[in-house]
Amino acid sequence: MPGMERRVWERLGRRASVVGLGTWQLGADWGEVSEDAAHAVLDASLDAGVTFFDTADVYGDGRSERLIGRYLRERPDAEVLVATKMGRRVEQSPEHYTLDNFRAWTDRSRENLGVDRLDLVQLHCPPAAVIASDAVFDALDTLVAEERVAGYGVSVETCDEALAAIARPGVASLQIILNPFRRKPLERVLPAAADAGVAVIVRVPLASGLLSGRYTASTVFAENDHRTFNRRGEAFDQGETFSGVDFATGVEAAAEFARLLPEGVDPAAGALRWAVQQPGVTTVIPGARSAEQAAANAAAAGLPPLDEPTLRAVRDLYDQRLRDQVHHRW
Repeated sequence: MPGMERRVWERLGRRASVVGLGTWQLGADWGEVSEDAAHAVLDASLDAGVTFFDTADVYGDGRSERLIGRYLRERPDAEVLVATKMGRRVEQSPEHYTLDNFRAWTDRSRENLGVDRLDLVQLHCPPAAVIASDAVFDALDTLVAEERVAGYGVSVETCDEALAAIARPGVASLQIILNPFRRKPLERVLPAAADAGVAVIVRVPLASGLLSGRYTASTVFAENDHRTFNRRGEAFDQGETFSGVDFATGVEAAAEFARLLPEGVDPAAGALRWAVQQPGVTTVIPGARSAEQAAANAAAAGLPPLDEPTLRAVRDLYDQRLRDQVHHRW
């Protein structure tokens, strides 16, 4: 494997690459992705040193899990930590978060992935009342005791939910949105996770592609792409699409972000480098729809850290253009 930095997952006793792969796209929820293209993305990621794949049971109704499972059976040499998520296949009511359902959901994911024990299962952005429930975490502990899962974590929408999850002693990981357009977790969440030994998985590091700098105000996405159908939170939390930033505002801010980066640094790579160097981050999970994107994402881990003047300028951009849209809500 190439020499990508691997960071410790303290409560799992594992290490994984600082840039991982988010596989929402492989479920074809961002427009169609063929099986050959998905295989190429996984191949390019692994060959570039990526050793962490993040998926979920709802990505393509299990398609993403099945693709990963088949791929890893073809690559028995791969030492990949695979995290999946559960809880979004039912109405989002706390009463559904029971041990019986957890067993059924993890059984389905184990079958999809072709494994006896899941490396990591995460509650998939559950209602806040779920994170407050002792019974939920007792049930998760039972999954570990029964060796259905090696560990568990929580994927969250808000910083308050993140802090509540970190306080749970069995939680191995926290997944949260963090990028130059969504900075609030830097204030309290990342320090709390580091103090507790909880791994932090950063999702939506490119603000649904905004930070790549490829879009203009007139860009049109496919009808089955969440950047079309969830722009105002019609299908799920609005913060998952463009990090909750208004698209037109985000396009303008992304152009300014690109100008702040050192000469020659691609905007997407710069955004990933920004996330990688934040204290407390364990891994960052950009998605990719092509092998070229996957390789470029992984290469961002090897860029020199952004210097302090650049970091200040990025912070000022957020404070002046975006804070009022996103800071109070998430």
